[in-house]
Amino acid sequence: MSSPERPAVAASRAPRPAVGALVLSEVAVVFRRRRTWAMLLALAAIPVLVAIAVRVSSARSGGNGPALIGAIAGNGLFVGVASLVLAIPLFLPLTIGVVAGDTIAGEAAQGTLRYLLVVPAGRVRLLVVKLIGAAVFCLAAPFAIVLAGTVVGALLFPVGPVTLLSGDQVPVAEGLGRLALIGLYTAVSMLGLTAVGLFVSTVTDVPVGAMATTVVLAVTSEVLDQLPQLAWLHPWLLSDPWLGFIDLLRQPPIWSSFGTDVLVQLGYVVVFGALAYGRFTTRDVLA
Repeated sequence: MSSPERPAVAASRAPRPAVGALVLSEVAVVFRRRRTWAMLLALAAIPVLVAIAVRVSSARSGGNGPALIGAIAGNGLFVGVASLVLAIPLFLPLTIGVVAGDTIAGEAAQGTLRYLLVVPAGRVRLLVVKLIGAAVFCLAAPFAIVLAGTVVGALLFPVGPVTLLSGDQVPVAEGLGRLALIGLYTAVSMLGLTAVGLFVSTVTDVPVGAMATTVVLAVTSEVLDQLPQLAWLHPWLLSDPWLGFIDLLRQPPIWSSFGTDVLVQLGYVVVFGALAYGRFTTRDVLA
């Protein structure tokens, strides 16, 4: 009588689930977490606070202030743009760092990483799925700000033709389209940081450490980007093109900034994705 097949052998012979099913499962896991929704609500609260502050101050001082902030009183569509400018230096990298840093380290800390590899998903497929899941959050985060800003801006301020930074005016529909492009630009801008967080997450089993390291690296990049002595380094920093979406508020839009952002973030995804692959495929998974 033959002996029962060993679980590891049986698992290795089991059909692998489709990548699409794994991605949907990962996205569902990310957005089922209360932490995810708490972060999205916190991001959505930024334009609400900005709009209320401008509404109160404009009633007292006539709406004076920095260009984008001052423009809010004249057109509520600028609430989302101004809020993104305020959120990008810290709040967006913080939330992205939390999600990206938790990708692999969170599974290891909960003891589910070994199970995921036995499913069998495969290490490379698991890395890809985790990256895509975090990338979906990259898309949701800026659009939480944009959507909340559009709604609260329409409620508290007049909405009409949008005066661009170049002085030209475009209809409301085109203004909304440009606002959506700005949200997409910002989502793309966070992909490089997501790849960095994925790599850091493969190095440690402590998710808080991976999250903190990812955020610190993002802040370090921003600090280096402010030093004129390191101007030669700026084009290589992942944070350098983050605020380039301002060029989408010109007539005609300057698309070169979008192209530069895509190339920079793609470079970080390739480099840190390869580092994550090299680390994760050679790592002993004990839990």
